[in-house]
Amino acid sequence: MASRRTFLRRAGLGAGAAAASTLAAPYVNAQSGPIKWRLQTYSGAPLGAHVIKPQIEAFNKAANGEMEIELYYADQLVPTADLFRALQNGTLDAVQSDEATMASPVDISVFGGYFPFATRYSLDVPALFHYYGLNDIWAEAYSEVENVTWLSTGAWDPLHIFTVEKPIRSLADMNGLRVFGVPTAGKFLSKYGLVPVTIPWDDVEVAMQTGELDGVAWCGFTEAYEVGWADVCQYALGNSITGAWFGSYFANTASWDKVPPHLQELFKVTIDQSHYYRDVWYWGGEAKLRVEGEKMELTSLPPEEWAQVVKDAEGFWDEVAGSSPRAGRVVEAFKKYAANMEKAGYPYR
Repeated sequence: MASRRTFLRRAGLGAGAAAASTLAAPYVNAQSGPIKWRLQTYSGAPLGAHVIKPQIEAFNKAANGEMEIELYYADQLVPTADLFRALQNGTLDAVQSDEATMASPVDISVFGGYFPFATRYSLDVPALFHYYGLNDIWAEAYSEVENVTWLSTGAWDPLHIFTVEKPIRSLADMNGLRVFGVPTAGKFLSKYGLVPVTIPWDDVEVAMQTGELDGVAWCGFTEAYEVGWADVCQYALGNSITGAWFGSYFANTASWDKVPPHLQELFKVTIDQSHYYRDVWYWGGEAKLRVEGEKMELTSLPPEEWAQVVKDAEGFWDEVAGSSPRAGRVVEAFKKYAANMEKAGYPYR
């Protein structure tokens, strides 16, 4: 892959600073100086260098002194589980996360992050949002939440399981494995005995080295190599539980309303720029590292067991669909989309 610097130059992303500073008020009136925002992401700094830092640098440069966003990584200002509450009360002006990880109090939060088999490719996410009604559903859900504005959802990487010492070659091998992972996928995989463990993101690598964790079910190959987990894990399960993570941007409504329209538009444009950057970074990295990566041995489940996992996901979908009418609409969109992709054939399926 091209270096990150080369990628940024080709994508037209600036190299301005988004330096973290000491805590200040969430908003400073433009008349007395630039608008100041604090944004915290779900990701640690090594991953954040790709999933959000280029966007914040580009925005700060293009804002031309009218506004500055201070970027904070996982758990730097508030614990990740408290991101939504901190956003709602104005401690944070904006957040990048999935709904499930930050405990968003909406009936569609289960779909944020990794929803089993909802996607196969990263482009499935924007297609679902733009063509199958998910944009309207997300906007509707958050319109019912006080002081939080949902801005955009994009795709991240597929979900694989990486283990330190024990390879997964059958469903039975998952039993008892303690893994760091996102909530929805963890709930689904617990059916096979996997034990989801929640700890601060920055502690994951040490926890695997000390034996507190047996692995991770959090990301794909690109992230595993980028953040150093591939240096700790010996095995990678090639079967992907889903093709792309749903990640979103949110703003504190009061903070958002104080931003003039041209800067709101600039922020949304750089969000789209971030979606594009991630799509290319992950898509290229996943294939390249599965083929050329030498740090982990690839394993796979027997075809009949993998078919069982796919079948089990159908029951999981129906269970979630029954949790609320709006959740049912999301699952219905997933089903319609999957059927259309199958009928379309190559290159969609």
